[in-house]
Amino acid sequence: MTDTVSRLTPLGTEDDPFDLLVVGGGINGVGVARDAVGRGLSVVLCEKGDLSEGTSSRSGKYIHGGLRYLEYYEFRLVREALIEREVVLDVAPHLAKPLRLILVHSPEQRPRWLIRLGLFLYDHLGGRKRIPASRAVNLQSEWPDGLIRSEFQSGFAYWDVWIDDARLVVLNAVDAARRGAEILTRTELSDARRQGELWCANLCDIETGDRRKVHARAIFNGAGPWVEKVLSSVDKVKSGSSVRLVKGSHIILPKWWTGDNGFVLQAPDKRIIFVNPYFEGLALVGTTDVPFDGRPEDVKIDQGEIDYLLGILNTYFTRKLRGSDILHSYSGVRPLFNDDDDKSASAVTRDYTFELDTGDKGARSGSQEDTSSRDKAPLLSAFGGKLTTYRKLAEHALDHLAPFFPKMMPAWTEGASLPGGDFSGWASSEWAVSFRQSNPWLPEGLAEHYVLCYGTDTAQMLAGASCPADLGAHFGGLFYEVEARWLLDREWARTADDMLVRRTKHGLFLTDDEKASVETWLTGIRGAA
Repeated sequence: MTDTVSRLTPLGTEDDPFDLLVVGGGINGVGVARDAVGRGLSVVLCEKGDLSEGTSSRSGKYIHGGLRYLEYYEFRLVREALIEREVVLDVAPHLAKPLRLILVHSPEQRPRWLIRLGLFLYDHLGGRKRIPASRAVNLQSEWPDGLIRSEFQSGFAYWDVWIDDARLVVLNAVDAARRGAEILTRTELSDARRQGELWCANLCDIETGDRRKVHARAIFNGAGPWVEKVLSSVDKVKSGSSVRLVKGSHIILPKWWTGDNGFVLQAPDKRIIFVNPYFEGLALVGTTDVPFDGRPEDVKIDQGEIDYLLGILNTYFTRKLRGSDILHSYSGVRPLFNDDDDKSASAVTRDYTFELDTGDKGARSGSQEDTSSRDKAPLLSAFGGKLTTYRKLAEHALDHLAPFFPKMMPAWTEGASLPGGDFSGWASSEWAVSFRQSNPWLPEGLAEHYVLCYGTDTAQMLAGASCPADLGAHFGGLFYEVEARWLLDREWARTADDMLVRRTKHGLFLTDDEKASVETWLTGIRGAA
């Protein structure tokens, strides 16, 4: 086991290949890498940018069943997602927390009986254990200060799970590395070809241009929006599947209501918009669903999306919200499985599917029972999927690869804590209180931040520290050098954005000068290396 990153040891050779090359460092790629190495496979993962740099850090920060998907009869997907809410609360209790949501009833959008039926199914499809049941609420009684416009009198309270999506990705990668996987960020798959029963792949470090060759028995393509691009770089592979790219944008504003709950608002186009608390004093609003036809790297919010989100907010809330209230925004591209070109973006399934290529018979749906071509190096590609179901996607992916690895061990991740999440029988809140009491010298709010991001690993990060001076340079807000070095040494961070935007959300609270000081510090670190 190791906590090091991107080691410069030789990669798999023809005589000693890796079992699995994973392409893509989003949630599906790291989920597969973690599961596979825990089953006894040797694994190397390459990601052309930073971990979670694409779609996986640009979600609505929810682990949720997908209440709206019930309207499209996606009962299997909803059930699987609801079950995963409970799993995530168990394995990452420091990172995930239940969030009460208030669905404001708008009779023009959906009748009350339909919402009540949907919530009944939502309560019972997933074997709910720790999540409270839904109930009706009187909006004007609950917010007598006139928060919600008077024409909206009733609503429903139900629960989903809030999570920091980018940290969920990083913690899966950290666990994979601790179990022996190679994690190579800023490393792109240039090309791959079959060489007998192995894959021979060329990887390129996008910063230095250095090339490295890796041999592996199988490839998993979990590149999300870039899944088809990866397929095009693989020699003699034909795909019968594709993804539809759909842009989803969020805006961040100052929080304008009291309480820890979020809101669910019905839009005139039958979509639903989430409004939830987002770190200290902020609110996160989204998302849009817009067909996207450009490069995923270039995605950004447009004025139409801003007007759409603000229009929905101003339909329900008495406070007039304007573009000038927006503090930040972000956009991501969802790679949805393209099962019907005629469907609207909102109606396209959020489920996932696989395509297995074994060389001689072309691409086909993966099957655990199909062993007719197990002597060929397999390429398994994932199309679609969502943050909530990443762990099940990983299990199903390895089910498809199992015929090629008869000695592979069984699934194991359901009850296995992610790094920092093993509180040894304590509730996470109790552990947090104990930690705060044991470290009264920590500046206000810092203990809570460390526990949220690193859980029990905080003790290792702060080993030997006993006063604020031991935290090193203070960049601003809650960001100190001790955390920056942890991110560099243990979590593959290389740039200020890696630290301030993805692995933490310090960037929301630092001034431009403070962010520049982080860049200056990093430049000094690189120069000293």
